[in-house]
Amino acid sequence: MPRSLLREFKGNRACRRAVVRPVLTGLLCLLAAGFLAACGNGEKKARRERVVPVTAAAAVREDVPVTLSAVGNVTPLASVEIKSRVGGIIEKQLVRNGQDVEAGDLLFLVDSRSFDLAVKEAQARLDRDRAHLNKAKEDLRRYSKLRDLNVVAQEQYDDTFAEATSLENTIRLNEAALEKARLDRDYASIRAPIPGRVGIVQVNVGNVIKANDDRTLCVINQIRPINISFTLPERYLNEIMERRRQGPMRVRITPSGTNAAPVDADLAAVDNAVDTTTGTIRLLASYPNEDTRFWPGQFARVELTLRTLKDALLLPTGAVMQGMEGPYVYVITTNKDAPSTGTVEARQVTASHIVGKRTVIAAGLESGELVVLDGQVGLSPGAKVSIKNEPGSGKGQGQAPAKDGE
Repeated sequence: MPRSLLREFKGNRACRRAVVRPVLTGLLCLLAAGFLAACGNGEKKARRERVVPVTAAAAVREDVPVTLSAVGNVTPLASVEIKSRVGGIIEKQLVRNGQDVEAGDLLFLVDSRSFDLAVKEAQARLDRDRAHLNKAKEDLRRYSKLRDLNVVAQEQYDDTFAEATSLENTIRLNEAALEKARLDRDYASIRAPIPGRVGIVQVNVGNVIKANDDRTLCVINQIRPINISFTLPERYLNEIMERRRQGPMRVRITPSGTNAAPVDADLAAVDNAVDTTTGTIRLLASYPNEDTRFWPGQFARVELTLRTLKDALLLPTGAVMQGMEGPYVYVITTNKDAPSTGTVEARQVTASHIVGKRTVIAAGLESGELVVLDGQVGLSPGAKVSIKNEPGSGKGQGQAPAKDGE
């Protein structure tokens, strides 16, 4: 630079600011960028070197029963509302609340005196008309002989014949009236049509009831055996029917709201139509119920075993994560020198069933591979981990029958 320009530059403060300030700013930016780059490399290096503590479990193979679960409702084998078919006063009550009865047991007795009188009246009317018929038949035989001799007119013979025929029809009417009176007298004795248990008695001695009264005297539920009604998605109908053709099917029933052990029942019936509203099919299980374990109207847990998955691969359900592309697990590759440490990789898997607290893996994993059970939050592919437990086989992680369709 010429000396004249240098002297001018030194003497011009504005010129010095315009030149020096950009240079200093550039130097500061370079220093800051270098510092940030050094910090970032340090953080990446620290992240790579960070070891995440996890618990692990091994994938195992077992035979697992495939079970359909549902909530069932206990229903009586038969239920009858006891009502009176004749009117009168309840003379006797021979049943009490909650009593077990057999078919034909006498429950109530309606005052039968009026029915007895009706029977006597019908019987007397029948006997009277039979006597008239006998006389008419004798007259008919006599007039028949006289007609052959041309002693009586044909008209008189015809009248006698018509009277005899009319009396025969009247006797048939009287016989029907007598049977009706006897039937009403039998209806006065109200009996149990089925065996079962009586509920709360609604009508007692002294109450007046009408014929075909709307009031229910009591209800009898047949609870030995008893039915458990439940529904399943119709997509299982074909498999259920095929399984029934192979032999009887057993159902495990557990009363809801109790800690009682489940019991085995027989699959008794499959409904003849699918409910188009819900897309389900109704089934009935039958249980002897000699221990009175189940009660009509009670809810119960139902498990129906369809088949058994042979040599299924199982993992604790907590090890299976849900990602954007579906379920995945973190598989651990352990170090040979330090088996309690290793690195993880994320691997997509295919889950088919839920087995209590375990999941059946259909594809994506091999038996014996270790997966992360707890601690996935701090993991990313390639992260280093330290295993804090002794990886087991996964048994005891909530063994239960597989629930199909989960």
